[in-house]
Amino acid sequence: MKKKIAFICVHNSCRSQIAEALGKYLRGDEFDFYSAGTETKPQINQDAVRLMKQLYGIDMEHTQFSKTFDKIPSPDIAISMGCDVGCPFMDRAFDDNWRLPDPTGQSDEMFVEVIKRIETIIKLL
Repeated sequence: MKKKIAFICVHNSCRSQIAEALGKYLRGDEFDFYSAGTETKPQINQDAVRLMKQLYGIDMEHTQFSKTFDKIPSPDIAISMGCDVGCPFMDRAFDDNWRLPDPTGQSDEMFVEVIKRIETIIKLL
């Protein structure tokens, strides 16, 4: 059985969604990937959606949506995207904190930098 990896952010609209999409794209045959937050947004960050389509051909809006962590299976590994916007509490300790800056409202270059950092770390899991 594949291990379940969950990427946790506060809003589950940007970094954690990118990580879920890239995890499935790059290593979905090895792990089951999920993302979640303590709050939700009505849609995934549109800059993230646009850039993931451009860079990888992944349409996150067709396969993912913003959800709270009580809506995903209990993960074997829980990873925080970064506590610069406040760490969510999910009834267990995080196995890792990737300390990624939140690119929301930033330039495309900042988004691409965060996306590429996520890609690199997922390849090393």
